[in-house]
Amino acid sequence: MSRAALVFLLVLMMIYHGSCSSSHSNLISDGMVQATIKSPIQELDDLGATSVTCEPIYGFLPCTTELWGQLFLVIVYEYLLSLSEQYISSGSNLFFEMFGTGIFGASLFHVLGIFPQLILVLVSGVSGDSETVETIATMDMALLAGSTIFSLTITWGSVVAFGNYDLSLSHDTSSTSSNLDTNKNKPFTLTGYGVKTDAETKYTARIMLVSMIPFLLLQLAKVIHSPTGTRLIVLVSLIITLVLLITYWTYQIFEPWIQNRRLEYLLNKHVQKKLLRSLLTSDNRPNISLIEGLFRKIDKNKDTYISNDELRALILGIQLEGVGLDEDDFDAKVMEVFDILGDSHINENKFVTGLSEWLTNQPRFFHRDSKVYKIKVLMMLQLQKTSEESKKNESWWNYVKAAFLVSLGTAVTVLLTQPLMESLQELSTAVNIPSFLVSYVVIPLALSSRQALKTVTSARQKTENAVSLTFSEIYGGVFMNNMMGLVIFLMLVYIRNISWDVSAEVLIVLINCTAMGVFASFSKKFPFWTSIVAYLMYPISLLLLFIFTEVLGWS
Repeated sequence: MSRAALVFLLVLMMIYHGSCSSSHSNLISDGMVQATIKSPIQELDDLGATSVTCEPIYGFLPCTTELWGQLFLVIVYEYLLSLSEQYISSGSNLFFEMFGTGIFGASLFHVLGIFPQLILVLVSGVSGDSETVETIATMDMALLAGSTIFSLTITWGSVVAFGNYDLSLSHDTSSTSSNLDTNKNKPFTLTGYGVKTDAETKYTARIMLVSMIPFLLLQLAKVIHSPTGTRLIVLVSLIITLVLLITYWTYQIFEPWIQNRRLEYLLNKHVQKKLLRSLLTSDNRPNISLIEGLFRKIDKNKDTYISNDELRALILGIQLEGVGLDEDDFDAKVMEVFDILGDSHINENKFVTGLSEWLTNQPRFFHRDSKVYKIKVLMMLQLQKTSEESKKNESWWNYVKAAFLVSLGTAVTVLLTQPLMESLQELSTAVNIPSFLVSYVVIPLALSSRQALKTVTSARQKTENAVSLTFSEIYGGVFMNNMMGLVIFLMLVYIRNISWDVSAEVLIVLINCTAMGVFASFSKKFPFWTSIVAYLMYPISLLLLFIFTEVLGWS
């Protein structure tokens, strides 16, 4: 309700700012009443002398020539576009959770995830004359470059910075409290702390590397000055990009491990152990006293043992069963994890040890050969195999909700894309902000900030599993951003036959993706100092772009 009220208030203020003023030169008086008979031609001249300060977009959206009004419009458009991106993301995630892995997860889910960027390109490309389309196409390529750079520098570095933990801690040992006590006072170092990833994360980084093939090919346009040769390069690059996209989607249908990781990433928000997280100390270690207190609260009959029913109450409290585990499997699997001695009784010591182990070494628990990993896989499979009656009761509403969210987000994005672009240009002109900053910083930051916050939140779990899934999301997102953005751009250039020169953007994307892809393809450990390097790469990349485009004239 508060959000709706805020949006309503913003709309009212926008309408107020959209009042267009006009003035007539014949309204100026010298104080004396005069009546002059004018010919129709003179009246037409007076009508032409009427000055309109701004022209509302679509005839109803607000407009203004005042500096603060332009800034206000940009903020409102950015906010509404971020809401539309949130609606599209929520709708596409809901679709994916209902459909699971398969054709939808391999194709449409990706497209829906980057729909705002696609709409920016399409809306900009289908309107305007050739000169206008050339300018907008260059800005769209700048948007692609800015988003990719932001993801592989600021977002990637934040995952390492906020998800770091002591790299010397072994996740393969069974020790818990003693291991923690030994390393409790270990000082922070740039090389001793960081994050680790699994093997699948390296594979996704290599897939991101493959997306650099058409970018590398486009660099030939800087060498070949023939219009025919340049057009041929565009066509070949477009074909290769389409082939890579189709191959990527087809590969996921027959080898769905990428989709399974994405599904696991989405399900994390459902299986987040909020109660368990509250049992961690400020330095992310198990709070033994609170765990012991939790045991005494769960032990309702005070027999110093936890029964199946009491353990079930705990698991329900941390929202593990809600994802669809069968009751019999649920009891058996959870007891198998906590009941170390196999006597179907869990005393306080076993409960504290088991829960501390779970809190401390989640990456080991989620190893492919571990018991908890099998439980997690079973949870994901059962999510897709709920009862028919449950599907009838819930699926219909979920489909409607997902379709509504995607449709609403798409409509808002289509409606506000052009006004945002024009408002940004007018604002940058009014305050003498270089269009470079608008194209490479402001718009990409607005579109990518929410996703960056989500990845940081996931990384703060400080586990190998969470970091691995987060990095996989980043690499997969960069791949789709590069491929889909490049397809639309190349189609626009080839069909409209417009001149272009985005060698600077292509080169910077090529450098960042290649450097990060090679590094992540051959390393599973990322010390904290790598986050500093990633952060520094952002201003360095922008500086190189500025030199190439503004100083050397590669634009």
